[in-house]
Amino acid sequence: MSPWILKPDILAPRVDILAAGVPNRGVALIGDEYLLSNFELLSGTSMASPHAVGVAVLLKTLHKDWSPAAFRSAMMTTVHVIDNTKGSIIDMTIGVAGTPLDYGAGHINPEKAMDLGLVYDIGVQDYINYLCGMNYTSKLIKIITKRLNFSCDKAGLDLNYLSFIVILNDTNNMSYTFNQVLTNVVDSPSTYCAVLKAPSGMEVVVQPPVVCFAGKYSKAEFNITIEVSVGDASPQSDSIVNYGYLIWNDVNGTHMVRSPIVVAYAP
Repeated sequence: MSPWILKPDILAPRVDILAAGVPNRGVALIGDEYLLSNFELLSGTSMASPHAVGVAVLLKTLHKDWSPAAFRSAMMTTVHVIDNTKGSIIDMTIGVAGTPLDYGAGHINPEKAMDLGLVYDIGVQDYINYLCGMNYTSKLIKIITKRLNFSCDKAGLDLNYLSFIVILNDTNNMSYTFNQVLTNVVDSPSTYCAVLKAPSGMEVVVQPPVVCFAGKYSKAEFNITIEVSVGDASPQSDSIVNYGYLIWNDVNGTHMVRSPIVVAYAP
C-alpha cells in the first residue's frame, strides 16, 4: 500500500460493453428459449482495462521511445473530468458526484492523449528511490526490479507522479511540498504557465509559475506546496476533504496538462 500516490489512476468505459463471448451461448431468455450469440454485454474492470491498454498501444505506435510512465502521464493528464452531459461524473452506487478517490484523474480521452506537450516521466532509479523510501528490504527490491546492484543513497517518497495527494492523519492542518520534473515531448521550444484551481481551505503555490523548454525532451523542475486547514472538521476514515487541479497551459494555446490535487483523511 502506498498512500502517497492517488489511486485509482483513471476511468475507462466499463458499463454494458459489447464483448466477444463463448460461441453460440445463450445470452437472453426470449419466451421459453435462449437467444444464442457469439457476443454479450459485460460490465466491470475487465471491460475498462482493455480500453486503457488499447489506448496505450495506440500511443506506443506514435511514440516508440517513450517510457511506460510517459504513456501513463499522457493518458492521465488529458482526461475528461465531466460526463457526456457536461455535468459531474456520478458515482452510480450512491447517486452523487464522484471525486478523484472514485475516478482518479478522470475519464480517458484517447484523442487528446495522442497530442500533448508535457509528461511526468519516471525512470527505474526513481522507482528504486521510492521503494527504498518505503523501507523495502534489499531482497524485495532485487525481486521487484530484477537488479542485483542498486543504490538507496537518494531514498525518498517524492516520486515524480502526475497527481498529488496530501493525507491528514489525526490532524486538520498540513503543509507538504512536492518536487517534480516536467519533460517536453514536442519538437519545438515551448513555454507553459501554471493555473491553479484550489477550493476553500486549500492553499497551493507553484514555483516557478512559468516553465520554459529549449526543445524536445528538455526538462524543467518545479515544486508545488499544498497547505491545508480544515478548521474543526471531524476526521473520517478514507474520506475526501477537498480537491482541486494544477493545470499547465501552453502559452500558444495548443496543449493543456492537468493533474488532480487531493486532500483526504486516512486512519
